Amino acid sequence: MTDLINLKKVNPKKNIVLSQQFTKEYLDIIFKLSTQMKKDYSKFISTLKGKVVAMLFYEASTRTRFSFESAVLRLGGSCITIENANEFSSVSKGETLEDTIKMANNYADIIVLRHFEDDSTKRAVSVSDVPIINAGSGKSQHPTQALLDLFTIYEEFGTLSNLKIAVVGDLLRGRTCDSMVYLLSKFENNIFYFVSPLNSKVKESLKEHLKENNINFYENDSLEQVLPEVDVCYMTRVQKERFSTKEEYEEAKGKYILDNRNVNIMKDKAIIMHPLPRVDEISVEVDTNKRARYFEQAKNGLYVRMALLKNLVENN
Repeated sequence: MTDLINLKKVNPKKNIVLSQQFTKEYLDIIFKLSTQMKKDYSKFISTLKGKVVAMLFYEASTRTRFSFESAVLRLGGSCITIENANEFSSVSKGETLEDTIKMANNYADIIVLRHFEDDSTKRAVSVSDVPIINAGSGKSQHPTQALLDLFTIYEEFGTLSNLKIAVVGDLLRGRTCDSMVYLLSKFENNIFYFVSPLNSKVKESLKEHLKENNINFYENDSLEQVLPEVDVCYMTRVQKERFSTKEEYEEAKGKYILDNRNVNIMKDKAIIMHPLPRVDEISVEVDTNKRARYFEQAKNGLYVRMALLKNLVENN
């Protein structure tokens, strides 16, 4: 089962809610646009002229917020922003998410929403007359992160099929894992290796999805066994803020760390990715390794989100 939303009613030209909603045709459009933006975005600087995009962030963010704001500005639009909305908006007075979204409709043409509840984007879409972009919803999804992840993989390998991908870290609470795997599962002959602490294993709903679609996956507690096999190692941090107790977090932290010792047992052309921020799961020494792609991955977020915004504004 996927998230409780009818994917047939989710049009990526109207709202960005889940990574499952993206079709191969949509990815082709977005990736071609992203490539153009990355080469030279100057021809697109009037795309959002006269448009206002609201950045409504209930959770902390660096890359997602900066890349969206930069994307809007480079396309000629304007931003209005609430960071830490729980404290610095009417939410602190008890306003519901639905009422906040209705109010933002009066001031913005597009709303970019990051929220701590899993169903937040679905709730926002249900009351909004302007497009909603999910910039991270609780433990559920981060679909625009999945777009930039796949774009980074596509740039490297020229394909999104026939790949072996290790996903490492807190796979129970981290939303980027789900978004990327759901999206990559649309492509042929990919194999997933899930490596995680015992109290942070991949969600059952994601495993059910892979089983239903006859996609091979393995769960393993040894990173060293998996690394020589894979084309992509997707590291994630242990989500300290989402653990119920400090003791649970202590059980999970520091279990899997990439350093030059184990990175060098990887394939010569394999790549290392990470949605960032990192804590201790990738040693700084790996930053200069030829396999490291996480900073390029973050940079790609700007161009992918520029392409996404262009596509969205032209279809609304």
